[in-house]
Amino acid sequence: MKFYDYPIISKESSLPVFLVSVGLNEWQYHVKCDKGDNYAKALYCTKGSGVLIINGEKHIIKPYTAFFIPAGCPHEYYSTDESWDTHWIKPSGKSCPDMLKALGFDKPKIFPLPKEEITYLDHCFRCMHEALLSDKVDGNFRASGYLYSFFIELSRLAAKGKGSVQIAPAVTKAIAYIDENYMKQPGLESISKAAGVSSQHLCRLFRQTLNCRPMEYITKRKIQAAKMLLAETQKTVDQIAEETGFCDSSYFCKIFKRFESITPSQFRSIEQAL
Repeated sequence: MKFYDYPIISKESSLPVFLVSVGLNEWQYHVKCDKGDNYAKALYCTKGSGVLIINGEKHIIKPYTAFFIPAGCPHEYYSTDESWDTHWIKPSGKSCPDMLKALGFDKPKIFPLPKEEITYLDHCFRCMHEALLSDKVDGNFRASGYLYSFFIELSRLAAKGKGSVQIAPAVTKAIAYIDENYMKQPGLESISKAAGVSSQHLCRLFRQTLNCRPMEYITKRKIQAAKMLLAETQKTVDQIAEETGFCDSSYFCKIFKRFESITPSQFRSIEQAL
């Protein structure tokens, strides 16, 4: 199977992130971009082998390997086998650089793909092609949705390839303890004890895994619970503040607005109007 899709970009250019092109080569021809490509490019292969030259370094690309090339980055790649397949996509959009950076794709990257776990990645890739094939007018809107899912899954697999995808058991235990006790405002010491690690180590694990400290996570958990009560019940703001462990309703409203940019009453009006 071989295909190259270059959708005519029209209305989808207003999307934060959209698909510029997607393709599959059963035998990758020689590509050399001395000045780099106008768009970032993600590729992965499942059979054969090739060579990637980037930043003056030569890398052997084996089956079940992915690599990412940022826009404007000089590069060269070619097959060293009779059949080196490459699946490639190019994204664009005003929010594309931010999305790629948030997912860890702000610089050249090469990483192995777990052979047994690329089913969903393949699904997203093929759905982009099928969306463009089946609808010449609005297909790229659907394809761009799959593009977003593709990069999230690629980021997950990249992390797994580095061995960093496993969540520390201490974090899992701490989250379970917080879920049961957030309304009681548990302290860092009691959470650390439940997790079986020191307070300092738990803070480090939370920052690595959730990008926040345990006490900030408790506040977010309270806000999450409050949002459910605001959307699904007619309880007063005072009642909800008390049930979710805030000291009083004025403090609850202040914290809620800090995190959500609207008041609890405004949130309720929006959610219950849906």
